[in-house]
Amino acid sequence: MKAYTFAASAGLAVLIAGSASAEIVGDYHTYTVGGTTFEGYVATNTALEEPRGTVLIVHDWDGMTGYEERRADMLAALGYTAFAIDVYGADVNPTTVDENRALSGALYGDRALFRERLLGSIAEAANIPGASDDMVMMGYCFGGAAVLEAARAGADLEGFVSFHGGLGTPEGQDYSQATGPIMLFHGSADPVSGMADLAALLDELQAAGVAHGAQIFGGARHSFTVYGSRDYDLGADQGSWTGLQAFLAEAL
Repeated sequence: MKAYTFAASAGLAVLIAGSASAEIVGDYHTYTVGGTTFEGYVATNTALEEPRGTVLIVHDWDGMTGYEERRADMLAALGYTAFAIDVYGADVNPTTVDENRALSGALYGDRALFRERLLGSIAEAANIPGASDDMVMMGYCFGGAAVLEAARAGADLEGFVSFHGGLGTPEGQDYSQATGPIMLFHGSADPVSGMADLAALLDELQAAGVAHGAQIFGGARHSFTVYGSRDYDLGADQGSWTGLQAFLAEAL
């Protein structure tokens, strides 16, 4: 287990102001769903007697990386128990775009398996010390699409948050089983899921009677929260993180 005092880098300090001295403990968490072993990451704040709630993070199409761990640490600094889940497998570590596309595509092509892994990971949260019954799921890009899949599957959560995720609804699916509010953070210049896709999804949520909200960042492209990517947008990253905190405060 790694234990350390959270030291914010210059790029993160503005996002977690006031939390830099929190005691954050991070550890890897191995679990099994459907006979497959997965390795997630759990971050907790040992300075708290009672966490504010639990937040599940679904990784991007490149699998569990330091990015998800970093976000989990940031959430723990805010007082939440964070569980970055794995939907690829403990020994699966893609290193190329082709591998990323193949792994994410395999789950898009087998929605039953996708849901089994998402719902199984949600159930696993009950085995994590410090996790609460009140949970929100969030994800970036592929993870954002996964969050919407979990919502359509009827995952019993207090909320769902997608950051620049794929917004399309697969044929034969709908949001009639969604149990909690859905929040979308999206860029107006996203070439993967554009404004027409966003409008269509909002219409679906409205028709299904699902509480929802959206925050649009003008000019932001896909992956606007991913540090170092060509699409990274500091204003959109900070704005969406602030929006997430407001959503979590209400949902949890």
